[in-house]
Amino acid sequence: MTNLKFRSPAPVDLEGDLASLRGDCARMAPHWAAPEKIAPRPVPPSLIHGVTVPATSARLLEAMPDYGN
Repeated sequence: MTNLKFRSPAPVDLEGDLASLRGDCARMAPHWAAPEKIAPRPVPPSLIHGVTVPATSARLLEAMPDYGN
């Protein structure tokens, strides 16, 4: 069975400006619902332990100028 109902896509303006982009976003906003904001609970200090890094990862980071040198 073929579904013959379809919606034509919104006009695409590849050379548009910021105002055009904002208009596109405003038209699409009702299609997405934002998830409920969940506040993270603080972690008790007793559950925080040291970080273990594999030796290969440590050597990789040590060789990167932004981190090791």
